[in-house]
Amino acid sequence: MFAAEAIPKNKRIIDYAGALIRNDEACAAREDEYLKDGCVWVFQINRAWCRDAAVGGNVARFINHACSPNCYFEIVDKTIWIRASRNIRRGEELTYDYHIIGERTIPCRCCPGCPNKI
Repeated sequence: MFAAEAIPKNKRIIDYAGALIRNDEACAAREDEYLKDGCVWVFQINRAWCRDAAVGGNVARFINHACSPNCYFEIVDKTIWIRASRNIRRGEELTYDYHIIGERTIPCRCCPGCPNKI
């Protein structure tokens, strides 16, 4: 995703939408299934809840991971907000650090030669 206009630092850009599911209701199974296709659609909110962007999600699910991102996420109740961590120029790609928990299996492509996995 790319910024359609300049975005000031700390502005709420978009909420990460998706089905709200309890972690004990197959959250891990859904995540494992998506990872087989190289996708990270499940966003853990806290110990009890997560959002599945593959079900009822919006374009926020297409914001890529970066080790040095220009956005960050903020969780307010059960809403996940993507916010600008600095001033973002029009046309710049939006990225945030996914902070993956557990085994990291997808090669990071945030910059050429990045040695990390997400």
